[in-house]
Amino acid sequence: MKILNSLKSAKKRDKDCRIVRRKGRTYVINKKNPRLKARQG
Repeated sequence: MKILNSLKSAKKRDKDCRIVRRKGRTYVINKKNPRLKARQG
């Protein structure tokens, strides 16, 4: 899982990307292509 400065760029990679906040961390998750996972914070 990549730690990115900006998750906006991660969200634009694929239309199925979702931004989720859990325990103070922000994640980008993608069910169809799990390689696009990312974390911030």
